[in-house]
Amino acid sequence: MKLSLTQKIILGFILGLALGEYFFLTFSPEESHEWAQRFQVISKIFLRLIKMIVGPLVFCTLVVGIAKLGDFKAVGRIGLKTIGYFYFATLLSLVTGLVVVNITQPGSLQSWPKPAAGTSTGIDASKVKTLEDFILHIFPDSFFKALAENEILQIVIFSLFFGVALGSIGETGKKLIHVFENLAEVVFKMVNYVMEVAPYAVFAAMTTVVANKGLSILISYGYLMICFLGGLLFFTVVILWLICIFNKIPYWALLKELKEALLISFSTASSEASFPQTIAALERFGCSRRIVGFVLPLGYSFNLDGSMLYMTFATGFIAQAYGVHLSLEQQITMLLTLMITSKGIAGVPRASLVIIAGTLTMFNLPAEGIALLLGVDPFLDMGRTVTSVAGNGVATCVVSKWEGEFNPPTNA
Repeated sequence: MKLSLTQKIILGFILGLALGEYFFLTFSPEESHEWAQRFQVISKIFLRLIKMIVGPLVFCTLVVGIAKLGDFKAVGRIGLKTIGYFYFATLLSLVTGLVVVNITQPGSLQSWPKPAAGTSTGIDASKVKTLEDFILHIFPDSFFKALAENEILQIVIFSLFFGVALGSIGETGKKLIHVFENLAEVVFKMVNYVMEVAPYAVFAAMTTVVANKGLSILISYGYLMICFLGGLLFFTVVILWLICIFNKIPYWALLKELKEALLISFSTASSEASFPQTIAALERFGCSRRIVGFVLPLGYSFNLDGSMLYMTFATGFIAQAYGVHLSLEQQITMLLTLMITSKGIAGVPRASLVIIAGTLTMFNLPAEGIALLLGVDPFLDMGRTVTSVAGNGVATCVVSKWEGEFNPPTNA
């Protein structure tokens, strides 16, 4: 019996858990780490292959969609709707994180050892971009540089201008549109080839994480993980579902279509790893190619619901662990600040923790508190990545629906 891609990914996930735990229990921490590094090469190769095709994929799909539209007013209208929805979803996810951490009190109900002052966390809060830096960073000074460095937002900006110009030059433009449509088909074929590596990448990624940390860490951090993952589950199952009900979108059918993308995202803790699969799934689900090509790349910088929820939850947790009470006014200030600063995190490694470090400093909380989360952060990252991918799937469907370009399958 031939296994489907989903079945292979699940099998790779389970085998990775088992092998990683074997390494952790059998070898010394140094030897286990060495084995983890060897396996990590496979997942790194997969992520590089994904990055290789993400830029061309965004460029081709967006150029074709915008060129067929050929109107900057329509682009502006879609853009305003998209950004408006993103801020609405960001507010919901930030509030959810605050509510969950205040109700469950994971920092207060369990005794946490306080990291010594000056403890290195490997997180540099100075990496947070200012609003001006972020705005300037969106606009490319070279398209080829943006493509080479996989700067998705910059590729989107160039594609918008290129697509509108292409759609405005008449018959010549139509001939070139056909060329780009064919190029998009070639890139999607490349995606199919790359996805054959996904089960092995999932296996390697899980082996690496578990070999370094061991599954026993899940016990000591059990209550914290239950609280946070419960918050993610509530946001994914209830809030996103309610948004879909309001917009008459079949949410459970959407999740079923996205299952492969969600599995890859969870296993690799990378939303980028599932980007091509997410595009293909949303198009199959009835979203127009131009809406998918426009909304999804923006969502990977502006609409990371899982990361937003984590920022307020983690900040509240660290404050509780240090016995610091944050007043309602301080929490509202935190929420409003994160509404702005969180939009500048694209491309920053361990971006959520960088923003959290800056937020702790703002409220005179010790930045060393992040060390309390570092041990379990790889596991938490899996959950927040899945939530972000699901959130961007919903965002794309909502904007498609608002634009009258959503035609879900009749059996959805």
